Amino acid sequence: MSVSDPGLDVRGLSVELGGRPVLTGVDLAVEPGELVGLLGPNGAGKTTLLRAILGLLPPAAGSVHVAGKPGKPGRTPIGYVPQRHDFAFDFPISVVNAVATGLTGKLGPLRRLGAADWEAVADALDRVRMAELADRPIGQISGGQRQRVLVARALALRPSVLLLDEPFTGMDLPTQELLAALFADLAQEGRAVLLTTHDIGSALCSCDRIALLNRSVVATGTPGDLADDPEPWMATFAVGPGSALLRMLKAV
Repeated sequence: MSVSDPGLDVRGLSVELGGRPVLTGVDLAVEPGELVGLLGPNGAGKTTLLRAILGLLPPAAGSVHVAGKPGKPGRTPIGYVPQRHDFAFDFPISVVNAVATGLTGKLGPLRRLGAADWEAVADALDRVRMAELADRPIGQISGGQRQRVLVARALALRPSVLLLDEPFTGMDLPTQELLAALFADLAQEGRAVLLTTHDIGSALCSCDRIALLNRSVVATGTPGDLADDPEPWMATFAVGPGSALLRMLKAV
């Protein structure tokens, strides 16, 4: 699938939770064909930003445009892969039906999937190499397989923008490599892909661009450019010049 629409454009986005500012003036663009890694410490607002882009959290200020149009909850072509603990894997449902739930927001709760929808589900399962397990209950698959189900669930929408929240957490190395290759392929096909991760080394090696976030965007740039500049890393992660993080950057 080739996607030619404009990608993701976040401008001046601020979000408050319980009256407390969580994000302030976030500007971030992800172009079609680009894989961007969103890095920051715990509590920096990474997941909040993804949820605001999805329209699940109301902005206090700013805007989100997807494919050149204002984002609308449930009606914007965004695929979302949440952290695994946010999905009920104990629910008695098969792998293929779990993937099909990704289309509920698009179709509405009362509309049945048509032939084209089931084709999209089958294609998504093929992309993550899970077609042979389509009829297996989701409670009987491994952690790595569960993560691939979540990715397939997002891909079933055939989205122009893909958001991934810590997709590598708890994954073994073969699964990490499979997913990293898949995400790179999806970006090369023309999607705008934004992922959050705590694996800084992997992000520097696999992403086209890095965005450093701590309540607002501290810096963006190519991995090579940012790895040579310790200042934004120190500001983002509140570390000193002798930090192991900075030593790791020199080794990448």
